[in-house]
Amino acid sequence: MSEKQEPGIWQGFKAFLMRGNVVDLAVAVVIGAAFTNIVNSVVKGIINPLVGSIGTKNLDSYSSCLSSSCQGTHGIQLMWGSVLGATLSFVITAAVVYFLMVLPMAKYLARLEARRRAREGTREVVEVTELEVLKEIRDALVAQRGSGHNER
Repeated sequence: MSEKQEPGIWQGFKAFLMRGNVVDLAVAVVIGAAFTNIVNSVVKGIINPLVGSIGTKNLDSYSSCLSSSCQGTHGIQLMWGSVLGATLSFVITAAVVYFLMVLPMAKYLARLEARRRAREGTREVVEVTELEVLKEIRDALVAQRGSGHNER
């Protein structure tokens, strides 16, 4: 009995893995990890110098002091520069993943869906046409039987 259940379990697991959401998540994680170095380089090589033209080149050095004096580790500092750097990295990564992976895949899937609908639409027309022909044949046979019964 356990032998019969194993293929069902494996088939269920395979179906789970092949669902679009799991595959999409795996692709997003792999692509996101692959773009991490590129995004970090863009932030450090382009965005930080642009921000540095206004102030300092290192975003991590931007902070605000909440206490009366902030020197070294004393005082309460809000390190909003590092949050800004992480946010920029996230936005760039999300944009690259969206525009290079998600958007083209969505367009491709939409084209496949349109083709499938077009094929189903032509099948329905053929089926309706065949049904109409069968109805006409039935009506003709009923009419012939009716006329044949009247002659007897």
